[in-house]
Amino acid sequence: MPPRARLPSLSLAWVASVALLFAGAGALLLSTGFEASRSVSLLGPDLPVNESATDATDLTAHNSPTVARSPTDPSIVAIANRIDLPRFSCALHVSDDGGASWRELRIPTPSAKRAPCYAPDVVFDAAGTLYVSFVTLEGPGNVPAAAWITSSKDGGATLTRPIKTLGPLFFQVRLAADPAVPGRLYLSWLAGRAVELFRFPETGNPVRFASSGDGGRSWSDPVQVSSASRKRVVAPSLVAGSEGELYALFLDLGQDRLDYHGLHEGQGGPPSRDPWQLVLARSDDRGETWTESVIEDRLVPTERFIVFIPPFPSLAIDRRDGRLFVAFQDGGSGDADVLLWSSVDGGESWTSPTQINDNPQGDGTDQYRPRLAVAPNGRLDVLYYDRRNDPRNLLNEVSLQSSYDQGATFTPPVALSDRQFDSRVGFGSEREMPDLGNRLGLLADDGHALAVWADTRAGTEASGKQDLARAVVAFQSEDGLSGTARNALRVAGIIAVLAGLVFGAVLFKRGRRASPSPGSHQSPAM
Repeated sequence: MPPRARLPSLSLAWVASVALLFAGAGALLLSTGFEASRSVSLLGPDLPVNESATDATDLTAHNSPTVARSPTDPSIVAIANRIDLPRFSCALHVSDDGGASWRELRIPTPSAKRAPCYAPDVVFDAAGTLYVSFVTLEGPGNVPAAAWITSSKDGGATLTRPIKTLGPLFFQVRLAADPAVPGRLYLSWLAGRAVELFRFPETGNPVRFASSGDGGRSWSDPVQVSSASRKRVVAPSLVAGSEGELYALFLDLGQDRLDYHGLHEGQGGPPSRDPWQLVLARSDDRGETWTESVIEDRLVPTERFIVFIPPFPSLAIDRRDGRLFVAFQDGGSGDADVLLWSSVDGGESWTSPTQINDNPQGDGTDQYRPRLAVAPNGRLDVLYYDRRNDPRNLLNEVSLQSSYDQGATFTPPVALSDRQFDSRVGFGSEREMPDLGNRLGLLADDGHALAVWADTRAGTEASGKQDLARAVVAFQSEDGLSGTARNALRVAGIIAVLAGLVFGAVLFKRGRRASPSPGSHQSPAM
């Protein structure tokens, strides 16, 4: 009787094991080999957010959107924005279909106050609770009388009665939420001492901070963030890191008296000649103490502005490794360009700036108001106003560029606005100082980006009408794989490789047992 043929079957199994290894390796290569080569497509045209955009008789000026998405239900998205005309106010829009449609909600103001809300901000906490902060304005100068916060646990269907958080003369209030702890909130603001029309008459109005662990019902004592040596700081923004660290980004205007003290008297003209600094403060003890690092110390101003509503730089975190990204406009080339800085050590050191917009330097057109967002897979998106297609440097488009290598290189710009719109339309246009707001809105996930901006296509210099427009961008790899499909393929590849290795190890042991030892011989068949 012939011996049982073990080795040929083992050889076939070895082939299967190797096949698994090659299949898994191929899947991994396919899932990672084209990371920097992606196609971008718009999911339909850009559309208005506010319902009044289609009403020619409604001359409301919507601008400065902040966009937030619920971490527990990604289909729920909220936008808060300020309104400059016909009176100072604010708006809140909520979508329950990921941004396809919107409904406007009334922000409840304090019953004892008839003053309107202004300069709102919006966040979701780790449990999916929606929070909206805003200030109320009073007096002939429309100065902040108090700051308030309201919340919703049902996606904006109902909002609580607002709670007072800060007192008078608190400007540029910004809200952040801890990404891991429900109900833990953070506020930053500029603490004014005295104000006059268009200006702070005195220096030394610092950036301050407070925190809440109970959803805004109570707040810690204020802590000063900016160094006492900094006399003219503005535009603070807060971001909370994944490990409990906090970051506050702001501008130090240095000797710029033109803007800080309103020497322009609210009239348009050339920007200040005094350079600014871009500064980041970090706290590792939940805001009790702060340390500063200078990101850029020779930032060239590109415009005049009213000090109470300055342009805001943008800060974003790659939550995979804590890498920081900062973007702002700079006029070093003779016009406004969007620059990017990054840090891998929590802000202790910064890279040299990279210009994001790829039009020629000094071509006489402005790219400005950048907004950053980092997708969970690490893709960095940058949204900004873009005038490259108007030699007169007056008509805006909205452009989006992306980086798949942590800001080293960027894809070509994609125009999100389907038509140009006039940058001269808005509050202050009669003084040749029109204001499109101090920020844009941007959200990013692995396969999409949602962009929101102030659009003036329905307005004129006389009307000042501004509306919020939004566009949705889809990202797809060159091989046709979406981000979700690519991640699934990557997981399948890893599983296949591991299975091949385990299968191969088992077969190796079986093969050793089946092979004759040196010097031995088989018994003759009986």
